[in-house]
Amino acid sequence: MGSKYTKRYTDEFKRDAIALVDSSGRTVTAVARQLGISSESLRGWYRQAKTGRGEGQPGELTAAEREELRGLRKENGEQQQTIEFLKKATALFVKENDR
Repeated sequence: MGSKYTKRYTDEFKRDAIALVDSSGRTVTAVARQLGISSESLRGWYRQAKTGRGEGQPGELTAAEREELRGLRKENGEQQQTIEFLKKATALFVKENDR
């Protein structure tokens, strides 16, 4: 559970803060100081926004890619269960035919 001292910022505030960093040409730290927020919070929001736009570091996944990966992993797990079931069923049928 979060601390009672943790501030929650709206998505609109985060978007505006990120836009201010982009448009002002100032550093993330300077903008965070001006807004009275943690520079680490703003840096995280900024990095996440860049990744979402496909401008992040090489190898970083966008939000859409993370969602797709999550779905593919779930589908893979379901297929693995199906394969295990079919292996057991095949073994049972082979055993029955040998009698």
